Amino acid sequence: MHEVSIAQSILDIAITECRKADYKRINSISLRIGKVSGIKIQSLLFAFDIIKIDTIAQGAALICEEVPVVGYCPECHDNFEVVSELILACPECGGARFSINGGRELDIVEIDVD
Repeated sequence: MHEVSIAQSILDIAITECRKADYKRINSISLRIGKVSGIKIQSLLFAFDIIKIDTIAQGAALICEEVPVVGYCPECHDNFEVVSELILACPECGGARFSINGGRELDIVEIDVD
């Protein structure tokens, strides 16, 4: 379960940034997680709840926004968004030469602190 190491990295980054700015408590951390990033959000939440104990983030919530898969087809010049994780062709023209431009990310968007 690689979500434990991801949760630890997120927590480490948040704590480091809070200490730099002399904040004493983390209330929440907001993330954007791509649908095809390979991260299981429920596992990440579970891991975060365990590793945050006895840290300045002990009462913090991890807020996760799932980002859809976004692509571009050079054949029809269409930017598209899909709900499926498996894309075999451009949904507009059926072309097979498309690129995935979103849906793989893991970004810390905001750290709410006191």
